[in-house]
Amino acid sequence: MTEKPTVAFAKFAAPKKGSVIVLAPEGGGLTDAAEACDPAGILPRVFAAAEFKGKLAASVEALAPQGPGYDRLVAIGTGKTDSLNEQAWLQIGGAAAAAAKNATEVTVVADIAGVTPTARNIASIGLGILLRAYSFEKYKTRKNNNDGTPSKAKSVKFTIQCADPAAARRAFAQAEAVADGVYLARDLVNEPANVLGPVEFAAQAKELEKLGVEVEILTEKEMRKLGMNALLGVAQGSFRPPRLAVMRWNGGKAREKPVAFIGKGVVFDTGGISIKPAANMEDMKGDMAGAAAVTGLMRALAARKAKANVVGMIGLVENMPDGNAQRPGDIVTSMSGQTIEIINTDAEGRLVLADMLWHCKEKYQPQFMINLATLTGAILVALGNSYAGLFSNDDQLSERLSAAGNATGERVWRMPLGPEYDKLIDTKNADMKNTGGRNAGSITAAQFLKRFVDDTPWAHLDVAGTAMASPSSDINQSWASGFGVRLLDRLVADHYEG
Repeated sequence: MTEKPTVAFAKFAAPKKGSVIVLAPEGGGLTDAAEACDPAGILPRVFAAAEFKGKLAASVEALAPQGPGYDRLVAIGTGKTDSLNEQAWLQIGGAAAAAAKNATEVTVVADIAGVTPTARNIASIGLGILLRAYSFEKYKTRKNNNDGTPSKAKSVKFTIQCADPAAARRAFAQAEAVADGVYLARDLVNEPANVLGPVEFAAQAKELEKLGVEVEILTEKEMRKLGMNALLGVAQGSFRPPRLAVMRWNGGKAREKPVAFIGKGVVFDTGGISIKPAANMEDMKGDMAGAAAVTGLMRALAARKAKANVVGMIGLVENMPDGNAQRPGDIVTSMSGQTIEIINTDAEGRLVLADMLWHCKEKYQPQFMINLATLTGAILVALGNSYAGLFSNDDQLSERLSAAGNATGERVWRMPLGPEYDKLIDTKNADMKNTGGRNAGSITAAQFLKRFVDDTPWAHLDVAGTAMASPSSDINQSWASGFGVRLLDRLVADHYEG
């Protein structure tokens, strides 16, 4: 829903117009390329007056500097040069996008004393610019200028000056594909539920066919034939029919087993008969953030032509409390044949995932399965908004996810699984119940899912604290973060592309 900025690359040259951004390391000086943008030598005085020290993503500006033809000169801090990791380069890009304000043409002089940025570093600045520039204003009809006249969307062009523009341009092509995936995920989560129901969400997934993704949409009739009664039980209280979308990207070797990503897509969650309190229920339009991340990931992988075979599966339902809704005490038979006693209809996401995990395991026999879900409020109690909860039956997969999270800044923290927790979901009335009670709520939810994966390497990411309503950052000012797209793209790129 955002007019994405244009990002271009060029060799170092004195800018002629627009806004100019230079980079200033903590404890260091400006490079010759940066000083060439400040022929009047105004920046040292501005630094002193503003007590600017070059802290990471901090900024200071000089308006209408003397000499050059441009109207603003901005310095952005890079922090200590020995701490410049991938996340720092992203933050620098985000700070550049924020510093641009209302400018339509911005030059970023990506030169730092004592550092030779790689093409990937420069591409990360560009990615940070795109991620920070995102906003969701589709439904704002009153966007005016200061004089009251209606404003028009501005097209912003960033030119990043660097030592090797051609290499940076190639690296950025991959990063921009990931940014487009994040934009899609954010758009989907930000959409109101009256606009984005299961059918409409499935249509969004179908759009990926334009990029070469094979997309199959299963209707209620087809899911019932497969025995997906756990998923369908969640949907039965809504007049909006459920859908299951299977997206396949075949970029790897012909006989290579795929990797699989599965997303919870509850487009709105009232809690059903176990209805939620009214306060903040509007946030439950984002209860499909797991499915949004999987859809955004598939877009990113296809756009950058990932050399991997990938399955993305999203279960799309609405959880409503009408006369046909599932009741506490009901018992359903899942696709696996295991029976589930419904204790709380607000523990619905695990029911949707259970049938999808089983279906994915049986039909595609993937190398691994990773599911994403805004599954429990309990994970916020445990981890807040900084980390997603990671539950897994496989140490190698967990270690790779943690490494990808540390690299991208979409961090995960591994939580325990064990028989002591598993027995909390046993019940005398069926094979299991769908909630283990208040204590260890995130863990018992994961134990529930584990019963549907058998020996397939599997990880469950509880993204309730990171996918929506998370704190704003240097690279995201949106209510929806798109969490998971960059994390999982990195996992695939680092370990599963031929």
